[in-house]
Amino acid sequence: MDINELKPNENKNLVIETKYGKYARYPVKTHVVVAGDSLNEIMDTYVKPYIQDGDMIFISEKIVAISQGRAFDIDDIKPSKLANFLCKFVYKSPYGIGLGSPWTMELALQDVGAPKILFAAACSAVTKPFGVRGVFYKIVGTKARAIDGPCDCTLPPYNHYAKLAPLEPNKVAKQLEEYTGCKVAVMDANDIGREVLGISSPELTEDMCKMIFDDNPLGQKHEQTPIAIVRKIEE
Repeated sequence: MDINELKPNENKNLVIETKYGKYARYPVKTHVVVAGDSLNEIMDTYVKPYIQDGDMIFISEKIVAISQGRAFDIDDIKPSKLANFLCKFVYKSPYGIGLGSPWTMELALQDVGAPKILFAAACSAVTKPFGVRGVFYKIVGTKARAIDGPCDCTLPPYNHYAKLAPLEPNKVAKQLEEYTGCKVAVMDANDIGREVLGISSPELTEDMCKMIFDDNPLGQKHEQTPIAIVRKIEE
């Protein structure tokens, strides 16, 4: 199949120039992924028909977590008093609620642990009056930063869900590389930042992955494109 069938999302660029070279990021549309879906089968159906030697696959951590059963309807999450209290002090981004909801905060307390969350909250309270922002998320770490909850920018039914970070994202990336023959990165990206949660090879550095996804070419609302085939453009 012709990879040029895969068009960039609206208001997104297909090509990006980085210090590592010029890359095309072809967004891949999938069905709405649910718990129990096989990532290998998703590769078979939507990705393998287009790949060639040297391609890379960047996959959203969200569908990895969902396929692992780590997304939960908020009606099934019972936030504690501590979760309801702490979430009031967390910055809420228009691109993802993060830990700024009682449901996501409760997941963080369960998955990361109350001592670490409380320590991060205390450090944030001390530094925020001095104009230092982001301390809370730096302390809780990538695992907690990848937790996200219901927001309008998410495809239904997941606009009514909260989700944890995927389990063993490096292992997932390596397994997908073995299956597809392409180097794989598991990414948490939105329009204000990028996190590299898992990579299949040391040749895929965190800096390189962030640069390639600097403008977040994917879209997971009506676009339904949680995967990108990344191809280097040789001059």
